[in-house]
Amino acid sequence: MISKGIRGAITVEENTPEAIGSATLRLLNEMVSKNKIEVDMISHVIFTLTNDLNAEFPAKFARINLKWKEVPMMCFHELDVPNSLEKCLRVLIVINCGETFAPEFVYLEGAEALRK
Repeated sequence: MISKGIRGAITVEENTPEAIGSATLRLLNEMVSKNKIEVDMISHVIFTLTNDLNAEFPAKFARINLKWKEVPMMCFHELDVPNSLEKCLRVLIVINCGETFAPEFVYLEGAEALRK
């Protein structure tokens, strides 16, 4: 068994706990669905948010709503690069899987521009 990372990103409408929670759950649910992730496969999750998003920790919504209580998760601010995408939430889910697993990355809303 090896570890592989699954990347995803979504833009958030506004800097509120509700908007961050909604975007977090939408992105994670899409990533889990597309990659057929079971919670026991997850090694750890890293969230980053642009500096204009600080109203809530995205990990909170995964722990409460997705029941990821035993999954190690950390939240960080993304590097503040001039002219970069604003109000962007990024996630890296690291899973334990077989060598043939091919991750499908997920980019939603304005974050689709990151992978043109």
